[in-house]
Amino acid sequence: MPSLCRACLNTYDAGARCPACRSPRVISHPELFDLSIAHMDCDAFYASVEKRDNPELRDKPVIVGGGTRGVVSTCCYIARISGVRSAMPMFQALKLCPEAVVVKPRFDAYVETSRAIRAMMAEMTPAIEPLSLDEAFMDLSGTARLHGAPPAVMMARLVKRMEEELGVSGSVGLSHNKFLAKIASDLDKPRGFSVIGRAETQEFLARQPVRIIWGVGTAAQAALESAGIRTISDLLRWDRRDLGARFGSMGDRLWRLARGEDQRAVAPDHKLKSISKETTFNEDTADPEILDGHLWRLAVQVSDRAKAKDLSGRTVVLKMKRADFSLISRRHALGDATQSADRIYREGRALFDAAGRIGPLRLIGIGISDLAPAAVADRSGDLLDPDATRRRKAEAATDAIRARFGTDAIIKGRALR
Repeated sequence: MPSLCRACLNTYDAGARCPACRSPRVISHPELFDLSIAHMDCDAFYASVEKRDNPELRDKPVIVGGGTRGVVSTCCYIARISGVRSAMPMFQALKLCPEAVVVKPRFDAYVETSRAIRAMMAEMTPAIEPLSLDEAFMDLSGTARLHGAPPAVMMARLVKRMEEELGVSGSVGLSHNKFLAKIASDLDKPRGFSVIGRAETQEFLARQPVRIIWGVGTAAQAALESAGIRTISDLLRWDRRDLGARFGSMGDRLWRLARGEDQRAVAPDHKLKSISKETTFNEDTADPEILDGHLWRLAVQVSDRAKAKDLSGRTVVLKMKRADFSLISRRHALGDATQSADRIYREGRALFDAAGRIGPLRLIGIGISDLAPAAVADRSGDLLDPDATRRRKAEAATDAIRARFGTDAIIKGRALR
């Protein structure tokens, strides 16, 4: 059976240990060297970067998040043993793991590491579809002759380089389509390498819970269970038309995925759908001046990211979360797209004022959606606001100063609230 040593990258016939280096880190599979669709997911990415940059944290449970009132962005595997999970309220996480070290996110460091990983991927194939900073699909079809090695070896080489050169680890899923590759990457975390071949697809899927399907969240799972569908085997017993009648377009998707059918190509030009930033407060607040200050800072961050990506947005979105965790969302479609911090802030502030008295908030966020190229941004001006053009020119000048002397070179008074 084809086998690959993940320690030294030696390929050989079946064996529990590598004959070259005697490592037990071996992956064996009948289709190992025939599959070319991969999904790589970094292991506890933010926490791994923090431990790399601060060796004192190496053997400690680490939670990356925003203060006692925020939520867990991610956590290391030591913290996960105690039950801590991403998106968990921080107070709950610290109750489960009181000895944890809480670290504020450093997105610049994560972005820098992500770019380095992406550059390594680009050396292997141009067909890369990033899903986030720490995971991506890759299509390595036809690259074996170029690299002198099959895709499985190239993926093992990638995660080996990541550990040696960047100090972060990743898990690999290898299969014949995206759906199965993503499932595989999650089967043996951390530092895993799992394969789902064509021949075993049906047998493997039949025994899996329906929640393993990408996109089936809590609400969808409850709806499926109400119809007696708990496993993919249950799904296989349903007629395609009946699933469609019961669950609409999701029903047809479930019918196909239950059979391991996924025709989606790895899409390098996968488009960003929105740009947003949010913050969770240490204490609930209804103070309009404090909230206004946060809105401005968040609008600047959204604007900076849009400008960095040469994008603009035709819709401004405001997100607010009350103390009881109930969520309020408001949006406004603009006459033309914008990437201006001033305009994003003003539109967001108008949405905030229109929402009325909604009580103390624990979170506020703002963003833009319905994205468009930066070239079409703010073309029409604002006839009702004659000072808008002057403010945009001032913002452009401010951007130039911040680019040269740092983001804190100029700070508006409202940002100090």
